[in-house]
Amino acid sequence: MVGSALCRRLRKGGYDVLVGPSPRTNLCDQVATRALFEDIKPDWVFLAAAKVGGIDANRKYPADFIYINLMIEANVLDAAYRVGVQKLLLLGSSCIYPREAPQPMKDEYLLSGYLEPTNEAYAIAKIAGIKMAQAYNKQYGTNFICAMPTNLYGPGDNFDLETSHVVAAMLRKTHEARTHKQEFLEVWGTGKPLREFLHVDDLADACVFLMENYNSNEIINVGAGKEITIEELALLIKEVVGYHGAIVFNPAMPDGMPRKLLDVSNLTTLGWKPSILLRQGLEMTYRWYQVRGAAYVNSTA
Repeated sequence: MVGSALCRRLRKGGYDVLVGPSPRTNLCDQVATRALFEDIKPDWVFLAAAKVGGIDANRKYPADFIYINLMIEANVLDAAYRVGVQKLLLLGSSCIYPREAPQPMKDEYLLSGYLEPTNEAYAIAKIAGIKMAQAYNKQYGTNFICAMPTNLYGPGDNFDLETSHVVAAMLRKTHEARTHKQEFLEVWGTGKPLREFLHVDDLADACVFLMENYNSNEIINVGAGKEITIEELALLIKEVVGYHGAIVFNPAMPDGMPRKLLDVSNLTTLGWKPSILLRQGLEMTYRWYQVRGAAYVNSTA
């Protein structure tokens, strides 16, 4: 999802995209990754490749989440240094911050408390990537920057119910509930946690903006600066999809972090802000799912 959005934005800006979001190279393979970088010798690198998923996937596959993400980051960062990449942007996640971090979360809160247990393995891997990028900057003089996006959604999202994030999962479940005329739809948790959402095309625009305007060794948050409860999100998706049944919450299932709002003042001060409102973005994503996402899910079931 993110890689495709970055390619769209870069081509729109007149950049040459040498490698897009394709399985051309196994980035967990150090030799293959080094060979890829030696072959194309890119000027810029956007490291969007990662093993990602929602609460259920993080609980079931913590070893995969920590191993795959650590390997990708280590191999790509080192290869970028060795071939002389001019600049690299590492995408992290808002889940790197402590579970009980003050809100909104500032970059200085990193490593100031315990992580959320349901995504600890992923968060630790991302924190290691950040620290590796900063270490290479310090020791080798590289220009590696680290952006921490909030919860993302949009065209190209993963709609597999076992591994998807909340927006994609809710869109698919609500669409299927409408299609099958279900009387109610169950949503995990209490519905009370607060979340911030950013459309992936806004993230891609922010990433290009940062590559053009940001050179600090400090991490920078990328978000919408607004939050919504999971209950409010479920009701909004219900409207977008046109589902008329009831929404029922299951408090026996995990909520995840109680609140996760990023402080985006540093990015706003630089002169960037998002342009896609949540409802508009959900409508765009649902249209994409109706045309392409549902067919993809059916073909891989």
